[in-house]
Amino acid sequence: MNKTTSTLRRQPLRMIWRRWITAIFGLAILSACRLASADTASDWPNVFNDKGGMRFSTLDQVNRQNVSKLQVAWRYHTGDRKAGGTIECTPVVIDGVMYLTTVTTRVVALAADTGKEIWHFDPHVGSPDHNLVIANGVNRGIAIWNSPDGKSRRVLVGTTDARLICLDAKTGKPDAGFGTNGEVDLRNGLDRDIANLPYGATSAPMVFENLVILGFANGEATPASPGDNRAFDVRTGKEVWRFHAIPREGEEFADTWPAGAWHRRGGANAWGGLTLDETKGVLYCATGSATSDFYGADRPGDNLFSNCVIASDARTGKRLWHFQTVRHDLWDHDNPCPPVLATIQFNGKPLDVVAQMTKTGYCFILDRATGKPVFGVKDEPATPSDIPGEMPAASQPVPIKPGPISRQVFTDDDATNISPESHDAVMKILKEHPHGGVNMPPTLAGTIEIPGYHGGATWAGASVDPVHGLLYVNTNNIPFFCRIKPSGKGYTFTGYDYFNDPNGYPAVKPPWGLLNCIDLNKGEILWQVPMGEYKALAAKGVPITGTENFGGTIVTAGGIVFIGGSKDENFHAYDAKDGKLLWQAPLPAGGYATPCTYAVNGKQYIAIAAGGGGKQRTKSADEYVAFALP
Repeated sequence: MNKTTSTLRRQPLRMIWRRWITAIFGLAILSACRLASADTASDWPNVFNDKGGMRFSTLDQVNRQNVSKLQVAWRYHTGDRKAGGTIECTPVVIDGVMYLTTVTTRVVALAADTGKEIWHFDPHVGSPDHNLVIANGVNRGIAIWNSPDGKSRRVLVGTTDARLICLDAKTGKPDAGFGTNGEVDLRNGLDRDIANLPYGATSAPMVFENLVILGFANGEATPASPGDNRAFDVRTGKEVWRFHAIPREGEEFADTWPAGAWHRRGGANAWGGLTLDETKGVLYCATGSATSDFYGADRPGDNLFSNCVIASDARTGKRLWHFQTVRHDLWDHDNPCPPVLATIQFNGKPLDVVAQMTKTGYCFILDRATGKPVFGVKDEPATPSDIPGEMPAASQPVPIKPGPISRQVFTDDDATNISPESHDAVMKILKEHPHGGVNMPPTLAGTIEIPGYHGGATWAGASVDPVHGLLYVNTNNIPFFCRIKPSGKGYTFTGYDYFNDPNGYPAVKPPWGLLNCIDLNKGEILWQVPMGEYKALAAKGVPITGTENFGGTIVTAGGIVFIGGSKDENFHAYDAKDGKLLWQAPLPAGGYATPCTYAVNGKQYIAIAAGGGGKQRTKSADEYVAFALP
């Protein structure tokens, strides 16, 4: 008989039971603690889920085997539908509460399992009439700040009429200690007058420690508002730091601009949002083109920090490194999204990287610590301009690996083949417009530009499966005319004109919209599949063409890539392994937003905004839809 058994036999029965109950209770507490610590996997606490931008969920209740059984769990109407309006917001979900923005940037809290409204806040009630909005008032999401003591939570949203608003997450009421009555007028504190210029935030803020950091959208002509990143104290709203997107006199790289360029020019702005290495305190962004977008004779040079991936100290805003993806941009080739942070296996060792998707259809994989291209970059010669005084860069950087995921040129052989009539009509137009070269600048006749002003990759960016090192991104192959005309002392852009066939379909051979998978470890494209279709073409026997698409991917441990985006207004689930379409369902309007996934009481949901409208010009709506298994 061992000592433990002997001791137990000599104890009174009630003491034995007391010990067992204590042990069981202790195990229950431990189990509950484990569930609580793991419960963050059930949330979607940032618009990208993690602040590094991977949009990956460890949830796997919905998987390859059962995704076809998904059905609508709930719907929520925002109540502010408007003609042409859209919703591009990715909801944030914490502790069973979903936070989202609406067509007109009302902020709403819902019960994430039922869609029942808890509270809403309308930023337009009781505020001055702000007529100068940017990007047609589009908002892509909110950020959450949790106090270090865990006693309070704040919702932060930037508006397209240049306000930063802080709300109590429990009540939706403005935080009286933040700015003035819970908001900061972002037009204040700038060192030049932008009273008559559009300026504001379209993407979600980034929260780091006690800071809320914003990138900005501005006009695309000159003069324009500044594109500087700005950080504010999350408790008071006081500005803490600002990064000069266009260097001032005496600052590094000011010589890439004419003297004093910062006084009137804008652009070089992180309008697509920010990502963060929270452990190292490094902020990442990717910037847009310099103003004016399509004419640069009056801004000679590479124009840093336009079209750059930038790493900064998140606490001070100090630049750590930059990498320029387009020199002296003449095509509105903004970097439309922030880089996504990942860790890959390179030469047998883990390597921290950022992957930057571009409108030009490239994926630049950069060392996260240095900005150096992991798989190398080559310089591709550029075509000279015939516009007086215009001096394009002699070459443009192109990643050696992976290869392009969108068309780079439009030759005669690329003319649409969906019908003989469409082909012949497009060939006649091609004879009248410059085409077929790489990096061809704008012309008076109108250069044929592809993959087009909407990408390549769009503002939605990419998602990453960190387990397998795979990146998923949707892209477009939609040609446009790149045409300028004389205006005053220079030239101006004539407008965003699609190059379509007589029936309104893109003038290039399909596919027109793609879902792509890139192996980040090898720098190789793993697969590409067309995404979306036109019913009228399918009825004529035309294979799936893909459509122009807006709104991005998420990927889950269940092996599923979820995405809306396509012009046919469907929501899709693709096999992350090979791109096979496993399920799709019609939405009440186009899902031109990135979805999220989360769990409440052990049940997994996938939710997406179905706002329609926007650049796709399909019908508009005001709905969020959540799906779940029966």
